[in-house]
Amino acid sequence: MSILKKFTKYYKPYRKIFYIDMFCALIVSAIDIAFPQVLRLLTSGLFSKAPDIILQSIPWLAVGLLGAIIVRLMCQYYITNRGHVMGAKMESDMREDLFYHLQKLSFSYYDRNNTGEMMSKIVSDLFDISELAHHGPENIVISLIKIIGSFVLMMMINVPMTLILLVVTVIMAVFSIYNNKKMHAVFMDNRKEIAYVNSQVQDSLSGIHVVKSFGNEHLEYEKFSRSNLRFLKSKESSYKILGTFRAGASFFEGLLFISVLISGGIFIADGSLSLTDLAVYALYINIIINPIDILIEFTELFQKGFSGFKRFVEVIETKPEIVDSKNAVEVDNVKGNIEYKDVSFSYDSSNKVLEHINIKIESGKKIAIVGPSGGGKTTLCSLLPRFYDVSGGSVTIDGIDVRNIKLKSLRKAIGIVQQDVYMFSGSIKENIAYGKPDATDDEIVDAAKNANIHDFIASLEDGYDTYVGERGVRLSGGQKQRISIARIFLKNPNILILDEATSALDNESERHIQQSLEKLAKNRTAIVIAHRLSTIRNADEIIVIDDDGIQERGTHKELINKNGIYAKYYNMQFEGLD
Repeated sequence: MSILKKFTKYYKPYRKIFYIDMFCALIVSAIDIAFPQVLRLLTSGLFSKAPDIILQSIPWLAVGLLGAIIVRLMCQYYITNRGHVMGAKMESDMREDLFYHLQKLSFSYYDRNNTGEMMSKIVSDLFDISELAHHGPENIVISLIKIIGSFVLMMMINVPMTLILLVVTVIMAVFSIYNNKKMHAVFMDNRKEIAYVNSQVQDSLSGIHVVKSFGNEHLEYEKFSRSNLRFLKSKESSYKILGTFRAGASFFEGLLFISVLISGGIFIADGSLSLTDLAVYALYINIIINPIDILIEFTELFQKGFSGFKRFVEVIETKPEIVDSKNAVEVDNVKGNIEYKDVSFSYDSSNKVLEHINIKIESGKKIAIVGPSGGGKTTLCSLLPRFYDVSGGSVTIDGIDVRNIKLKSLRKAIGIVQQDVYMFSGSIKENIAYGKPDATDDEIVDAAKNANIHDFIASLEDGYDTYVGERGVRLSGGQKQRISIARIFLKNPNILILDEATSALDNESERHIQQSLEKLAKNRTAIVIAHRLSTIRNADEIIVIDDDGIQERGTHKELINKNGIYAKYYNMQFEGLD
C-alpha cells in the first residue's frame, strides 16, 4: 500500500485527464455489455412483431446503434491518445525526479553503485512504469465493469446457470493470484539482470581504448556473454511461469464455454432457458473472456511496472549523506583561511584513512601535500568541499565549519583541477563555460588565454565551436587539462585544489600547464597534491603524509636539510640534478 500511495501521487497533476479517461472507459464498457442485451430485447420484442413495424423501426434503431458506436469511437480515441500522453507525462515526471535525486546523492552512493544500473532505472524501468500508469487503471475499470456487468445481466436471465459460470470464474481468479506471486519474484530478478547487462556494456564501452590497447576484445565479449546469459536464464524462468499462467487461463476460458453449452443444454431441456437466451449467454462469455485476457496481460504489465517502480522508490528514498544543516549559512567574499582540526576519516568502521590531522593554511598561501599512494592525500582534500564528511574533528573555512556552510555556496568558493579531467560531450566553448554557465564569449576567451589554450583553439577549423567528442577523446591530455584550468579561471574561486594536475603529462605540456596553474594560484589559497616534486618547490609549506598521518612539514629547503622522507623522495626523482 505504501508503494501504491507513492505511485498514485504522480496522477495528481493529471487528475482531469485521468477522470475523463476513466469516464470514457466506463462508457466503452457499458456500450459493450449493452449490445447482447439489445439483441435479447430485439429478438423477444421488436423482431417478433409484424414486418411493417420492424421496417419502420429499423432506421431509428440504426441511428441509435450508430450513435452508440460513434460515442464509443470517441471515447476509445481519448483513452488511446490522451491516456497514453498522461502515462508519458508521468514517466517524464518520474525521470526528472530520479535524475534530480541522483544529482543530490553523495559520492558514497556512486562509490557503491554502477552507472549502467542507474541508466537502466532511468530508461527501461520507467518505460514499463509509464505503461502501467496508463493501462493499469483503464484496464481494471473496463475489465471489472464488463465482467461484473455481464454477470449481473446474466443473473437476470438465468440464476443457476450464471452461478455455475461464476464458480469457474472464481477458481480462475484464485489460479491467477497464485501465479501472480510467482511472477513478482521473477520479474524483479529480470530487472536486476538487465541492469547488470547495462552496467557491463557501459563499463566496456567507456573503457574501449583500454580494451583495444590490450587486445582484450575477447575478454570483454566473454564477460558480456556471461551477464547476457544470466539475463536470458532469468527471462526463460519468467516465460515458464507466464506460459503456465496463460495456458491455465486459456483452459479456464474454454471451461466457461463448455459450462455454457452443457448447462445451457440441461436448462433448455427443462424449459427454464430459451435458445435466444443461450445465444445471449454465448455473447456474454465472449465479452467476459476479452477482459479476462486483458487482466492476464495486465498481470504481466503490472509485475513489470511494479518491480520497476520499487527499484525507482529505492533510489528516491536513499537519503543523501551530505546535506545542508538546518543552520547552514551562505558565504560571500571568502578569504581562504583553512584549518583541519584533529580530523579523522574512514570510509567504513574497519578502514581508517585519516587520524588526528591538524593543518592550518593562511589565506593566499600555497600548501603542498606529498606522500605515497593510499596515504589519504586526495581524501584530505575531498573533505574541504564536503564530498565526504569527517568522522571526527572539523574542517573550517574562515573559522566556519564547512558543515555549517550551504553546499552550493561552499563549492562555489572552491575550484578543483584533477589529474583525470572530464570533458562533457559538446563544444570546447560549452566545456569552458561549465565554470560559469552565463559567461560571455569575451569571458570565455579571456579564461582560455589565461590557461594558455586560446592559440590552439583559434587554430582549429571551428574554433571554440569544435566538438570535443565523448569524454574529450579528440583532445590530448594536455589540451583537456588546460581547458579544465580555463573552467576554473572562469569560475574564479578563492580556494584552489590541484590534485596531481600535471602528473600524467609530458614535460612540454607540464611546463605550459605549470605556468597556467601558477597564474591561477596567484592570490588564492591553494592546496596542491603532487608526485612531481619539481612543481611544489616554491610552496609556502610542504606536508608529508602517509598511512600513519603527518610525518614531516616545512619548506622545500627545510625538508631537504632535514634529510628525511621528503629528501628521500626528492633524491629518487632528481638524483644528479640541482
